[in-house]
Amino acid sequence: MMHDYGGYGYMGFGFLYMLIFWGLIFYVIYWVVNSGKNANFESPEEILKKRLAKGEITKKKYNELKKEIEK
Repeated sequence: MMHDYGGYGYMGFGFLYMLIFWGLIFYVIYWVVNSGKNANFESPEEILKKRLAKGEITKKKYNELKKEIEK
């Protein structure tokens, strides 16, 4: 016995909805994988500048560490 659900199935809008559904699934997977890359990357120089601004290191120590980084 054949079942007729009253539509064209994947030949009508069902196909379009399926494409949108899988497109969203792939987009979410892509977004999750790439969201971890470069999310909170700070260069060593930026970290040194922040530490100097907070008063964690002195200007002398800052210059010493900067020279070490540039090697």
